Amino acid sequence: MNPVKIKFGTDGWRAIIAREYTVDNVMRVAEGTALWLKKWGGTRVVIGYDCRFGGEMFTEATARVFGKHGITSLVAPGFISTPMVSLGVVKSGADLGVVITASHNPPSYNGYKLKSKLGGPSVPADVTAVENLIPDAVPSGVPTYAEIVEKGLVEVMDFEQIYLDHVAEGFDLDLIRNSGIGIAYDAMYGAGMSAMQKLLPAATHLHCELNPGFDGQAPEPIGRNLTELSETIKNDPKLSLGIANDGDADRIGLFDGDGEFVDSHHILLLLLMYQYEYKNIKTGEVILTFSVTDKLKQLAEMYGLEYEVTMIGFKYIAEIMAEREVIVGGEESGGLAVSGHIPERDGIWIGLMIAEYMAKTGKSLKELVADLYAKIGSFNCDRDDVHVENDRKWEIVKQARENPFKKIGPYEVTRVAHLDGSKFFLDGDDRWVMVRPSGTEPVLRVYAQGADPAEVRKILDAARKEMKI
Repeated sequence: MNPVKIKFGTDGWRAIIAREYTVDNVMRVAEGTALWLKKWGGTRVVIGYDCRFGGEMFTEATARVFGKHGITSLVAPGFISTPMVSLGVVKSGADLGVVITASHNPPSYNGYKLKSKLGGPSVPADVTAVENLIPDAVPSGVPTYAEIVEKGLVEVMDFEQIYLDHVAEGFDLDLIRNSGIGIAYDAMYGAGMSAMQKLLPAATHLHCELNPGFDGQAPEPIGRNLTELSETIKNDPKLSLGIANDGDADRIGLFDGDGEFVDSHHILLLLLMYQYEYKNIKTGEVILTFSVTDKLKQLAEMYGLEYEVTMIGFKYIAEIMAEREVIVGGEESGGLAVSGHIPERDGIWIGLMIAEYMAKTGKSLKELVADLYAKIGSFNCDRDDVHVENDRKWEIVKQARENPFKKIGPYEVTRVAHLDGSKFFLDGDDRWVMVRPSGTEPVLRVYAQGADPAEVRKILDAARKEMKI
C-alpha cells in the first residue's frame, strides 16, 4: 500500500480523522519535524491541542517521536488555543511550537500546525523543509509516552495561565468589565472557552462546553454559522457586543448590538483606526491579504502609512511581522493581528481590543462603524463557499486566470489582478468579485464587495452564473 502523501496547505496539514489523519501519519509528520529541528540544534517544543477528537492522543504520539530524538515536549494539562501555543513558545524559550488542530474545518478533520520561535506561524520555507523530510514509513523505535515522561522529556506547563497573565498586561480589563458593555461570547465549542470564561465572567457564554463534534457544524466564525449568537443579542437589550472564535480561537467573528454580523474587513479597519487615533500608534505598516477590501489601503493612505498586499494565508503576514513594524495585519477569514502582541492572529485578543475601543470611547460598535464610514465611505463584503469536484475547481481557476471574464452580469470588468486567485474589479474599484480555491478543503471560494448586501448578492450570483457553479 502506497503511503499517504502529506502536504501542508495554507495553514498546516489537515486531513480527515481515521482516513489520512491517523496516529501513524501524525508520527511521520513528527519525524520530519524532529529531523528538521535537529538540523538547527533545537531541543524543546511546545505541543498543544484543541477540543477536537483525539487531540491528547495525537499530542502524545507527537511527543513520543520527539522523545525518540531526545527532544523535550512542553505540554499543557488540557486543551489550549493556537495563540497560547505561539505565546508559550516565546515565553518558555522553546525552539518550535506544534498545534494539533484543524482550526475552522469540519469536525471530521484534525491537523498539525507549526509555530516559530518568534511566536507566529513558521515561515513557508521552514514548512516546506519539514514537509520534505517526512518519511514514507512510520518511524521505528518510538518509545511509549510513559517512557519519555520517565526520562524527563515531557514538561507540563500551564500555557493558558501564561496567556491570561499576558492579556492582563495588554488590556485594561477592569475598564472593559466595568464599562456596562453587555458581551455575549460564543466559543463554538472551541479552545477559547476556558480563557474567556475567566477573562469575562459576567458575559453570556454560548457553546462553552466540550463537544468534539461541534454539534455537527464547522467551527468557523462567519455570520451563517452564528445564528444563535445573533438571536441571543437581538433578544437581550442588555447585550451590545458579540464575540465568536473558531475551533482553535485564532479567528474572530463580531456582532453589533443589533445582532448584525461585522466582518473581518470592518474589524481590520476599526483596529487600524483605534491604534492610530486613540492609542497614538503612528508608525508601522498595514499588511493585508489579497481578499481583503481595498478600503484598508485607503485608510492607510489617509494616515500616511505604508501597506503591502500578500498572498492568502496568515503565514505571509507573520513573516513580515517578524521582520518589520506592523500596526495591523489580517485576512478576510478572521485571522487578524496587531502590534503590541506576538506576530500571530488571535481571536480572543482582537475581541478584547474591540471591547476596549468601545469602553474607551463610550460608543457602540455600530457608532464606531459609522465613524469609519464617515472617513472612507460605506461598503459590504460577503463570500460563497462552493463545493465542486476538484477537476472542475481547477478548470474554473485556470479559466479565470487565462481567459478572464470581460463582463460579470451587468458589470464591466475594468481591471483584473491575479496575486492569489483572480480578482475582477467591476465598473471601477469600489466593487469586485474574486475566485480562489480553498487551501484546506475541496471548495471554491467566491468573494465580492459592493455598496450594500443586495449588490454583493447580485455580484456573487452573477459570477457563479458566469462560472457555471
